[in-house]
Amino acid sequence: MSLYDRLETVRRAQTPVVSPVGEQTTFRQPTRRAVDPFAKVKAGVHQALLTSLGPQLYDANLEQSELDARVRQTLQQVIDAEQTPLSNADRTRIAQEVSDEILGHGPLEPYLRDPDVTEVMVNGFDSIYVERAGKIFPVDAAFTSEAHLRRTIDKIVGRVGRRIDEASPLVDARLPDGSRVNAVIPPIALDGSMLTIRKFSADPFTDRDLIAFGTMSPTVRDFLHACVQGRCNIVISGGTGSGKTTTLNVLSSYIPNDERIITIEDAAELQLHQRHVLRLESRPANIEGRGHIAIRDLVRNALRMRPDRIVVGEVRDGAALDMLQAMNTGHDGSITTIHANSPRDSLARLETMVLMAGVELPMRAIRDQVASAVDLVIQQARLRDGSRRIVQISEVEGMESDVVTLQELFTFDYKAGRDENGRFRGGLISAGLRPKFLATLADQGIELPHSMFARGGM
Repeated sequence: MSLYDRLETVRRAQTPVVSPVGEQTTFRQPTRRAVDPFAKVKAGVHQALLTSLGPQLYDANLEQSELDARVRQTLQQVIDAEQTPLSNADRTRIAQEVSDEILGHGPLEPYLRDPDVTEVMVNGFDSIYVERAGKIFPVDAAFTSEAHLRRTIDKIVGRVGRRIDEASPLVDARLPDGSRVNAVIPPIALDGSMLTIRKFSADPFTDRDLIAFGTMSPTVRDFLHACVQGRCNIVISGGTGSGKTTTLNVLSSYIPNDERIITIEDAAELQLHQRHVLRLESRPANIEGRGHIAIRDLVRNALRMRPDRIVVGEVRDGAALDMLQAMNTGHDGSITTIHANSPRDSLARLETMVLMAGVELPMRAIRDQVASAVDLVIQQARLRDGSRRIVQISEVEGMESDVVTLQELFTFDYKAGRDENGRFRGGLISAGLRPKFLATLADQGIELPHSMFARGGM
C-alpha cells in the first residue's frame, strides 16, 4: 500500500459519520486531520510560481483570461522541473490545487465549480460545509491555517473594493460571477474567521425551472405574470435561503421590455435581460468612515432617474419608508423582498422599518402607507425536505379600523403528505377568493379566467 493510500485510509476513519443537517447525526471522536503528503511539493511549486510571475499576478491591466493562461503555462513548467517523482495523477492534482490557490479560492474552488452545490459555509479554517438540494453536508476539505483562510477572505473583499479588519470585522461582498459573500473575522468571530458564499447561477432560473422544482404551479405563474404586467406592487417575504431572490429575478423578467427599470441591491445579483436596466449597488464606509451609500440613499436617488419600475433586492431599514412612498407616488409595479415568516409578519416588519427612518409618524399613518402601497405579498419558505416553495400568496385589501387586512389567495397544501423520498407532494391551491385588483387589471386589458380562483384549484 502506497503512502497516499495509507493516508486515505486514515482520513476515512477520521471522517464523521453524518446525515444531512437537521436529521439525527452521529460523530466519531474527533481526531487530527491527515497530513497532505504533497504539502511540501505544493508549497515549493507555489513559491516558484510566485517568483516566476511576480507582479503579473496583481497587474490590474492584465485580462483575467490572459493571466489564467500564463499561470497554467508557468505552473506546468515548474511542475516539470520538480525533482520529486510524481505520477501523472499526482501532477494533475498538484497543478489543480495550486492553480485554485493562485487564481481561485483555494480548497473552496471545487465546490464553487460544482453546479449541485448552492451554498458553501466555512465555520473555521478546518470546518467546511456545503448545501446540496437544500440539505447541509460536511466536506473533507480545509484551509491549512487561519492565516490561509484570512488571505482568501481578503482576496474576495479586495476585488470589490471592500475591506475587512478589526475596525470593520464583518463584510458583505460578491465574487466576480455574482455569488453573494458574507465574511466575519475576530474579534466578533470568537472561534476564528467564518465565510458564507451563496452561489450565483450563471444561467438564471426561469419560471419553467421553478415549476419543475415545485416552487410554483403553472396557474400561479400565470397569475403572478398578470400581476407584474398589471403593475401591482409586490413584496416577496421569507426566511434566509428560502429562494426570495430567485423568485424576484423571475418576476422581474415579466416586466415589459419597453420600461425603464432601476435595480437597487446590497450586492448586485439580479439578472434582468430587458434593454433598459440601470443597476445601483450600496457601498460601505471607507477606512475613514466616509463614503457610505445606503440603500435608502439609492432609493431616493432612483426617484430622480425617471424610473418606470424600482426593484429593490431587499429592504431592511429606513429605506422601507422611501420604498413605500415611491409605490404611492406613481411608481407602481415595484418589487422588493423582506425577511419575515408570514405575510402578516412582513407588514409588521415594514411598519418597524419605517420607524427606523427616524421620522415621527403615527402608527395609523404608517399602516395607511403600507395598505395603499402594497398589493400582493408572496410568502416563500424552505421546507423540511430541502425544497424551496411559495407557500402563500395574499392580497393586501386595505385598512379596517387600525388594522391592515389581508386576503389569502393561494396556500400550500400540506395535507397532501410526502412521497417515498420524503418530499412534500402538495402544491399551491386556490383559497376560492378573487382579488379586488382584478378590476384594475381588466382596465389594462389583462383578463384572468374565473377558474383560476376556483376553490381547491391548482
